[in-house]
Amino acid sequence: ETANSNNIVDRVEKSDVIWFTGGNQLRLTTFLGGTKLMEVLHRRYFNDENFLIAGTSAGAAAASESMIYMGSSKEALLKGSVQITGGLGFIKGVIIDTHFVKRGRIGRLIQAVTGNPSMLGIGLGEDTGLLIKEGNKMEAIGSGLVIIVDGKKIKQTNITEIPIGSPISIENIVLHVMSLYDTYDLETGEMRINSE
Repeated sequence: ETANSNNIVDRVEKSDVIWFTGGNQLRLTTFLGGTKLMEVLHRRYFNDENFLIAGTSAGAAAASESMIYMGSSKEALLKGSVQITGGLGFIKGVIIDTHFVKRGRIGRLIQAVTGNPSMLGIGLGEDTGLLIKEGNKMEAIGSGLVIIVDGKKIKQTNITEIPIGSPISIENIVLHVMSLYDTYDLETGEMRINSE
């Protein structure tokens, strides 16, 4: 109800920046999906170059079209242990995971990408983020690392043949590691390492 109120919609219409905090990404998508607020956010994000959307933790994880909403790091490469649903839809063709290095979430992102190889996995380390310009040009910011998991060149996997709870095998998944000011183009798949 609040996300459909004229008062909230008017505030977003006049805002320059919207910040999504952490917490629970499924809560964000459940309460905001299909509302007037989301309609305005999408229209402004995709059409107004002076409008910025940012998020931390769950707010960053929910920004993509598809998102991880559940899955243990410890059992991440067992089929079915990672759950994916629709996100807020600001970034197309990616799945984002946060608290990536400290919580050892590489397995979660690998399983998500193996099951959806057209999606690029983005793992955000602590004190690290991505600045995305023009909808597809990403630049690493902060003091940590961004891990990119690319499944487009997977040669084979057993994920479709094994029962739920079984270990997943994958051949030829590609990883990139970005640090401060490195860039990655979502359209071309080209990464540039900052040499300064």
